[in-house]
Amino acid sequence: MTREPATPQALLEWYDRHARALPWRISPAARAAGVQPDPYRIWLSEIMLQQTTVAAVKSYFEVFTTRWPRVADLAAAEDADVMAAWAGLGYYARARNLLKCARVITADHGGTFPRDHATLLMLPGVGPYTAAAISAIAFDTAETVVDGNVERVMARLHDEHTPLPAAKPILTGYAAVLTPQERPGDYAQAVMDLGATICTPRKPACGLCPWRRACAAWDMGTADDLPRKSPRAKKPIRLGFIYLTRRVDGAWLLERRPDKGLLGGMLGWPGSDWNEAPQEAPPIRAEWKIVPGEALHTFTHFHLRLSVRTALVPMERRPDRGDFIELPDFDPADLPTVMRKAYHLACGG
Repeated sequence: MTREPATPQALLEWYDRHARALPWRISPAARAAGVQPDPYRIWLSEIMLQQTTVAAVKSYFEVFTTRWPRVADLAAAEDADVMAAWAGLGYYARARNLLKCARVITADHGGTFPRDHATLLMLPGVGPYTAAAISAIAFDTAETVVDGNVERVMARLHDEHTPLPAAKPILTGYAAVLTPQERPGDYAQAVMDLGATICTPRKPACGLCPWRRACAAWDMGTADDLPRKSPRAKKPIRLGFIYLTRRVDGAWLLERRPDKGLLGGMLGWPGSDWNEAPQEAPPIRAEWKIVPGEALHTFTHFHLRLSVRTALVPMERRPDRGDFIELPDFDPADLPTVMRKAYHLACGG
């Protein structure tokens, strides 16, 4: 059977009928009626969506845009408030760069996102993908937007068997050829929607795909095998100790981590270094109790196993590091996920 050419128009017609309703998105109908996307909301959503699912991001996006509806509002926010609101989304360098970027836009660009693609690339935390997404979706500029969904669609459309990550420039080239001059923002979102809802990693719904008759992998029966990926190296395991200290009045001992590094700038329980043979490093003199089990967490490059210690101390006891947070000011939901795991292990809920 002769394959049909893939056309942006076919995908856009599908998108006009099946676009996902997302809190940061302007619908195709609204956009056609002249409603313009808010670059702030596009930027915020794209930063949040890096290595995170749409389902996980929605509630965080609503919280951020309710508390800080404009980029100038976010720029004026307290660092600790933003980090607390981000807790649980992971990859905390994104939150630090979010604040830096908001402040640069407010101070250097009058609170308006630059339309120029090269200028976008100079903003903190804005890489090639995010700059292309802002350019295309917010400003309807014909930039090629390539995320994991787009890579999967292009690998199948062209039956490309080069494994990722080596295939990235090849798949980007395929995507660039298809990027249209007309409605590039809608097109970028359409390809991502296609990958998220039809051309899924497992059991793609090829029968519903607007590009089915153009798809080389569908023709060859290889869609389930693509995109190919190089074998991942086994993640190492790191160990550590973590200390949950409660004062007799109910206050908890917490410390803010250094700005750089894992969980940078986040509030958490004092602990040891994380390595293959950590040394105990209690933050205060106390009679420590060992909590059965471990707090387990997986970061991008390693698995972490934390041994949890708890202690109750008198009012006059002073810590070697960290500060006691009064009970009314303490909310475990403000802690990063690994710290919440230690809290729930120690407190039984």
